[in-house]
Order: sequence, then structure tokens, then C-alpha cells
Amino acid sequence: MKNSLLLLSALFFLNIAQAQTIIVVKDKVTQKPIYGVAAKLPDGSGAVSDEAGIIKLMVSEETVVMLSHLAYEPYKLSISPDKNFAVELVPSVNSLSELVVQSYQTERQLIEQAAPISVVRPEDLARFNEGSIVQSFNTKPGVRIEERAPASYRISIRGSALRSPFGVRNVKVYWNDIPFTSPDGTTPLNLLDLSNIQTAEIIKGPAGSIYGAGTGGVISLESNQRIQQDQAEASLLVGDYGLQKYRVAVSQQLENAAYSFSYVDLQADGYRAHSATDRKVLQLSGHWYPSSRQSLSANLLYADLKYQIPGALNATQLAENPRQARPGSIDQNSSIDQQSLYLSFSHTYDFSDNWSNTSTLNLNTTDFENPFILDYKRELQNGLGLRSSFTFADQLGALPFKWISGLEYQISTTQADNFGNRSGIADTIRFSDRLGAKQYFFFTQAELELPQSWIVTLGVSQNYFQYDIDRRIDASGNAPARNIRNFDPVLIPRLAVLKRVNAHTAIHGSISYGFSSPTIDEVRTNEGSINLDLESERGINYELGWRTAFLNNHIQLDATAFYFQLSETITSFTNEQGVVLFRNAGSTDQKGIEVLLTEDLIKPSRGAFMKSLRLTQAYTGHFFEFKNYESGGDDFSGNQLTGVAPNILVNQLDLETKQGIYLNVTSQWTDEIPLNDANTVYQATYHLLSARLGWRATWSGWEAELYVGAENLLNEAYSLGNDLNAFGGRFYQPAPERNGFSGLKLTKKF
Repeated sequence: MKNSLLLLSALFFLNIAQAQTIIVVKDKVTQKPIYGVAAKLPDGSGAVSDEAGIIKLMVSEETVVMLSHLAYEPYKLSISPDKNFAVELVPSVNSLSELVVQSYQTERQLIEQAAPISVVRPEDLARFNEGSIVQSFNTKPGVRIEERAPASYRISIRGSALRSPFGVRNVKVYWNDIPFTSPDGTTPLNLLDLSNIQTAEIIKGPAGSIYGAGTGGVISLESNQRIQQDQAEASLLVGDYGLQKYRVAVSQQLENAAYSFSYVDLQADGYRAHSATDRKVLQLSGHWYPSSRQSLSANLLYADLKYQIPGALNATQLAENPRQARPGSIDQNSSIDQQSLYLSFSHTYDFSDNWSNTSTLNLNTTDFENPFILDYKRELQNGLGLRSSFTFADQLGALPFKWISGLEYQISTTQADNFGNRSGIADTIRFSDRLGAKQYFFFTQAELELPQSWIVTLGVSQNYFQYDIDRRIDASGNAPARNIRNFDPVLIPRLAVLKRVNAHTAIHGSISYGFSSPTIDEVRTNEGSINLDLESERGINYELGWRTAFLNNHIQLDATAFYFQLSETITSFTNEQGVVLFRNAGSTDQKGIEVLLTEDLIKPSRGAFMKSLRLTQAYTGHFFEFKNYESGGDDFSGNQLTGVAPNILVNQLDLETKQGIYLNVTSQWTDEIPLNDANTVYQATYHLLSARLGWRATWSGWEAELYVGAENLLNEAYSLGNDLNAFGGRFYQPAPERNGFSGLKLTKKF
């Protein structure tokens, strides 16, 4: 009896000494609990998380536990008895089967997406000079962002920039689920700072079955919408050619709400004369969770952007001095001065475990001023947009089934005035228009999982477009008139099939139709003409892809082959006065392959000096040519598609040590690019090499990062975006020579 009492007493005091500690683990991206996370204590004991992501440990004193899971980065946590801890694990980017994407409004692992999708992650955005988004996107196969001058972007996805002498066209862009592309078809991507983007998903090729018009593709950008902790951030970036950028940000997490604020100021003198940039961006975000079934969010974005336009040079001027501006650009103050305000509201409601709705409403206004060599333009635009979709997920018999249906509606009105330009000052008015643009579409998509790991997706949308050009003043002597262009409704279908071969391999194929109406800037040009005969581009795309991983996920491959037939292709040309005009150019044949290969030579591990070592290769093979294209008596059939490099190869090396030191090296080789439809002028091949070396550290709630880097280390002479079919041989927009940068980031978590 005495021995029994002693044993019970010992067990009682041992139980007191070893109090229970609970750890809840969630996916940092999806916020879903993670099953199967192993927790290991220094003495070798441990536990595994259950389906709710809960780990229960018995500890007697403060200690360290190591959390590990095949699909997530390892995590070291200091714990103490009788306390609860919440941990967010970062998904390992080493596995295609664990990378979750939202494209086509279906939250699936990338390996189960029957579409050509590239994902730009935070680590991609932070491997270059953080004053621009250009280089990070250009590491992805099939994607190319050009920067003819600082802050003057042009996006080409599979050659879609053929009709874009400036600006972003023929690519649909969303930011935080709101349509960032205006109903007139243009996208002010240069308003966003890199810090306003945390991740990006890029669908390449026609995706109109659920996103509407555009044969180039869709880019979905998302800022940090998941605020999990109170923190304050500050960062500073400096670089050559007068680059200075600072950012301050604050975020706060409440019981059922979260708020964030950020402000960015970027200044740069530019590599060339008359190429300075001044951009200020303010973002306010709020998120509310009234119940377990409902969430609300609001975003306010204000951008004040000013940048100078140096203009294109001919070959003689380029050889003489690549840093000079085009004659007349400085005297006429060729530049952009733009202030834009975007306000959006988003609401998600789960009616049941099967039914949900997500709706977004956005309002925007833009004050735009553009003195140019030939004229002076002022525009005031107001826009409204709405997107709402219902999702039903259940079983169809014994088969998993998902159905999505909804609509997107956008409308804008613009007061557009064109004046003469007298030494950078608006002179006599030439013409004044009130512009209206309206586009809306209905979409529906069904997704069915069949036996033997087959997934079939069928989607379709019905699209409507209208342009209204009401000329109030015409100084050329023509009577003012109103022109309304209603495009015939267009039905856009898509059929996609995927076969999951095993846990690490899937093949997919799709057939999709696409079309793209001309933008108002293409119908109504700067010299005052209105080209109502310009037709919409139409095409059909065939796609076949293969995603796989082998050698215990150390090597991942994502390969796609496609064939896109486009008719009524819109191309640009320049007249004798230097005005950019547009025309339909028959048809094009676009065959291509895109390959992304990743090798993890060293995966994240505990105890080793080297935390990780990765090599990445991205190859783009675009073999595009004109078909049945005649212009001005010349037959260009069989020529290479203007502005498209047949081959691009990107190689990346990334290493990180346990001490927080990291190195990113990027090599990009670009094939020669035809600059005119006749294929008589080319941009020569060039090879860009860049590197960034940094150090990250954490202590007592602080996080710090210090880095230095350099771009164009080989000092190549090239243009990152040329003028196509340019009159007078003004093709070239010289990019910076070898240049360096450095930066500092500080974060305090409360």
C-alpha cells in the first residue's frame, strides 16, 4: 500500500512537471490545417499533427521543437509548458504536387491544373532590383515584360505585344480579384509598385471562357491579403542612375478583423536623357470576418505617377550616343503625368458547405496628361466594375463535381482632349471626344473528376462589347459626329482534360477559343482619325502539357507545347508624321514549346551549413510566322512574327545558408528579334547576367535583410522593348548598361 501511494504521488508530480503544450499548424498560403506534421523534441520524443492541424506535446521546461513535413519548409519553434502556439508553415516550392494555385477559379495543386500556368512567388520578386517588376516576370517561360522607358511597360505573352506600341494590351490583368484592365482594353500596370504585389499567377494563351476577351492570357496579381500578426516595416533601396526608393508599412491583426497600410516613394533619374521617374503609391486594406461563413475586404490604391519619355532612336543616333533622347522629346517635354484612385470591395459568403458566392465591386478615376512630340493629350476617366461568381461543389453521383457561374461588367467614360504642343505647353485644341466603353460577359464552367484520376473541365462565356466615340470639337473642319461600334456577341468555349498518372506526374490537354477587340486607342488615334473598320482578333489554341517530379522531388519538370491559329491579327505601323496606326494583318501561325526545369541539389535540411541549393532553367521556343499577310503591295507571308524572339533561355542559381546568407544569380539569353514585318531589321541577340547577394537575420521580434546586387554584368548593349515598324528607322530604346543597387529592410513584429 505504501509503495502504491509513493507511485501515485510520483505520477501526480510528474504530470504537474510535464504540462501539455498545444501547437496548431496551418498552411501560410491557404490558412488550412496541415495533417501529418512531425514535431520532434531534443530528447527524440515527439508527436504528429491530426486532421485539425493540432500537435499535443508534454514538456516540463522551455525547449525547442522542430516541425517538419515533406511539402513544407522546416520550422524551429521555442515552446514552454502549458501554453498554446500557432504556426504557419511555408509550402515547399520543391513540389509541383503541393503548389496550390487559384487559376480558372479552382483552387487546385498546380499538377492538377489543365492549363499552362506560371507562378511568380515572393522569392522571384525579391531576386532583382526591387524598383521594377520586369526582370522577375521575365524568368518565366512564354512571358516577357518590356520596358521601353522606366515605368513604360509592355507585356508580351506568347507574342501578344505585336499590337502594343506602348502600354499593356491584349492581356487581362486582375489585382486582388478586381479587373485592373479597363473596359477599353488597356491596363495601367505601371501604377503598381513591386510591394503592391505578393504573388502572381499567369495563364498563357486564351482564357476567355471565364475571364473574357484577350488572346494573350491572364495575369492575376495579389497583394498581402492575409495579415496574421501586428508588425511595422521599413525599407530603403538605392541604385545607379539616381534610383531611390523607400517604403513604410504597418499591419494590425484584431480578433475578427485586420488592417494594413503601406506607402512607397520611388525616384530615378534614368539611364537616358529625359527618362526620370517619380512614383508614389499608397495602399490601405481592411479585412473583416463577421462569421465563419462570411468575409469582407476593402482596398484603396492611390498612385501618383510621373515619368519622362526619351523616345526611340535610329541606328545612327544609337551608335553616336545611346543615352541621348530622341530629338524633340526634351523640347516638347514628352512625358506622362497620371493620378489614379482605385477603390474595391469584396464579399465572400458560404451559404452552405456546397454553395458560396464571391462578389467584387470596384470604382476608379484617372487624371491623365501626356505632352508628346506631336501633340498634347489630356484625359479624365471614371470607371466602374463588378464581378460576381457562384460556386457549387458536391458529388455528381459518386464523382466529385464543381460548377462555377457568374458575370463580369465594366463601364468607363472618358473626356479626351487633344491639343497642339508648344514647347511642352498645351496649345490650340485639335479635337475633343467623349469616350464610352462597355464590356460584359456571362460565364459558366463545370469540372468533373472521373475514375482513374481523370479531370474534365468545360467552360464557356458570352461576351458583349461597345465603344462610343462622341466627337464634340474637330478643328480640322470636319463636322462633329458620334460613332458607336457594337461588336457582335462572341461565344468563347474551352475544353480541358487532365490525367493524373501518379502522385508526381500528370498530363493535360486543352482546346480553347479566344478573341480580342481593338482598344479605343487603336480605333481612335492621336492624329484624330477614327478607324471603325478595325476588326477583332480571333483564334483557336491547342495545348498539350506534362508535369512531373522524380528523384524524390529533387527534379521537377513543367513542359507545354501549343499551336495557336490567329486571324485578323492586329499590327501597328508608324506614318510619316510619327503617328502610330493599326491594321488587320491577315492571319498568323504560332507554334511553341515552353519548359521549366528545376533541380534541388540540396533541399532545406537541419544541421547542414548549406540550407538549400537550386538550379532552374526556363526555355521559350516561339516559332511564329505571318500567314496570308499582304500590305502596301508587299507579301509578308512566311515571315517571322514581328517583335518575337524565337528562343529565350533563362538559367538561375539560388543558394542559402543556415546563417541567413543567400545568393541569386540569373542568366538570360535572348535570340534576335525582327523589328519590322519585312524582317529586314533585327534586334541582335543579347545575354543578360545579374546577381544579388544578401543576409537575413531574426532576433527578439525583429527581422532584417541587407543586400547588394548588379544587373547587366556583361555590359550588353540592347533594348528591352523596341518600337516595331518604326518610320525613319527609329526602332531602338536603349536599356541601361551595367548598374548596381543595394537595400535594407527592417520588420518589427509585436
